[in-house]
Amino acid sequence: MLQKNHLLEKLHNGQAVLGTWVMMPSPLTVDIIASAGLDFVVIDREHGPISFETAQEMAIACESRGVSPVMRVGNIERSFIQNALDVGMHGIQVPNINTRQNAKDVIKFAKYPPLGDRGFSPFVRAGNYSIKNSTSLPLKANQNTAVILNIEGEHAVKNFDEILSVDNADVYFVGLFDLSKALGVAGEVSHPKVIDALKEIIVKTEAVGKYVGTIATSQEKMQQFLELGVKYITYLVDCEILRSGYESVVTSFHHH
Repeated sequence: MLQKNHLLEKLHNGQAVLGTWVMMPSPLTVDIIASAGLDFVVIDREHGPISFETAQEMAIACESRGVSPVMRVGNIERSFIQNALDVGMHGIQVPNINTRQNAKDVIKFAKYPPLGDRGFSPFVRAGNYSIKNSTSLPLKANQNTAVILNIEGEHAVKNFDEILSVDNADVYFVGLFDLSKALGVAGEVSHPKVIDALKEIIVKTEAVGKYVGTIATSQEKMQQFLELGVKYITYLVDCEILRSGYESVVTSFHHH
């Protein structure tokens, strides 16, 4: 990726960043969402029915608004990560990071040598389709590609120190429901145990110059996480915001 990575630039400047999950395979809806002034959107290929062809058009729409497109790939899979980055994503978000080796594999697939082993072609959107960028792309992309690792299982929580010791990831995205399960208070995401564990993860992550992310399902939660020091917040999901917006109108209509 040769372009400026708005997401990383803001994080490196000490800003917190706000995004949302996008499940709808539509360049038009992502353009509308991006026009609201978010910092990034997570194009969800783990759960959403989005092809790489559509994802590339969605990335173009995001960039036209100065918003960073990030793709959540379905697994720690070389071809998924390569496709996501080749179509011009500013970053990848990867589920199921449970061990140090998992984290190392993601870096191996996401970064060019000497940092990793990413397959190389300049004839893609990330390389501006040109052989002229053969030498600059590997260096620039290595600096410029955000790697977000999902810490969302019991093993991930227990192995967090080891996962954190792997270089070249940027954001550690904590799944609070999984964190609550790992701590024996399943589903109680506001339990003091969960909040204390999140605080501890934030302290450890800040100590190595990295960032913590999580999902906010309400504006109150979003403010709470910002106060705790979470820097990468995903707020709800495109289809839920669309549906609930209409639902509130329908409810009002029937109460008339």
